[in-house]
Amino acid sequence: MSLRSDPLDRLAIPDDTHVKEHDLVTDGDIIVGGQSTVEFGVRGQNVIAGERVTFGGDIEADGDCRLDMWCDVDGNVLVGEDAYLGERVHITGQLMVSGDIDIGDDVDIEEGFEANGWIVIRNPVPTVVFLFIYLAQLLRLGEEEAAEEVFETLDTERETDPVLVPRSSHVSDDAWRVSTPARIGANCRLHGNVRATRLDIGADTELFGSLRAKSDIAIDANTVVHGDVTTRGGTVTIGPGVHIRGDVACEHLELDDRATIDGTLRARGEIEVVSSDRAIASPEEETQLEPAIVPIADEDDADTSAEPAVVHVEQAIRRVETDDETETTGSVAIPDAEETADSEEGHSDGGLAGALAEAEKR
Repeated sequence: MSLRSDPLDRLAIPDDTHVKEHDLVTDGDIIVGGQSTVEFGVRGQNVIAGERVTFGGDIEADGDCRLDMWCDVDGNVLVGEDAYLGERVHITGQLMVSGDIDIGDDVDIEEGFEANGWIVIRNPVPTVVFLFIYLAQLLRLGEEEAAEEVFETLDTERETDPVLVPRSSHVSDDAWRVSTPARIGANCRLHGNVRATRLDIGADTELFGSLRAKSDIAIDANTVVHGDVTTRGGTVTIGPGVHIRGDVACEHLELDDRATIDGTLRARGEIEVVSSDRAIASPEEETQLEPAIVPIADEDDADTSAEPAVVHVEQAIRRVETDDETETTGSVAIPDAEETADSEEGHSDGGLAGALAEAEKR
């Protein structure tokens, strides 16, 4: 990565992120750029904020919490591991830390603080400088294996992507305003109107607000938007199963035939209705599907002790020989087939001759 690249060049909301009451809740880290305003509390793994960031609620971090200089928190700060507070940080509530605390000059904590580890009053060393000094000392002492472990820890991919809020952003229950592209993941639930240069919304997401961008807007399958979708000069792409409870205004529109629009459609250019071949299924339904292909064991893995499917059955009918001395109590005379045929023929001839004689008499 280039040294001049900005990792906070977009608003990124990972999958399964929900805004519950007055808190933004996620399983990963939360990184907020400098001079930003977050009007609600945040809950995540590690919470990192740049200079002059304002939080309108409590901060709960399962890992570390690092607040740069001039940050303002309107609530309590609960940290599961270590806390780093820069100069002139203001906390209206209480600071509770399970590990160590590094506190800069002129830090104001109105309701006091508690820590189970070391409390050091100094300006915290920046993270990059600290890592450089730490690795330099390990290499100087000849601890190459320990230095490699540090590099492996830094290079390890996180299980969950972090929440990224770019510099000079304003995030609240009413609006999410950024001057960068925005990406909202799948299965999210957010409140407020989203304003960005470009918007990409994941599947199975519910947004209680409108969407507005300068360029393109893409909405994936089964997403519900409780508001309008507007772009100045871009293309709006609406996937299958999407429900827009408002109007859509754009330059060009690509609409799936299984999407639902409650309002009106306005486009200066083309409106294209496409048909999606793939079926719409929720993640719960997909997990209930069983595979149609059943694996067949190889000949080498077959169990030789199993009994065969064809079983030889012994002859169940036995021939019983009758004794010669067996006496019969009575016999029944059964006429032969020839005698039966002659009697039937004679009976039929007599009947025909009688009928002819009676007809001649008349």
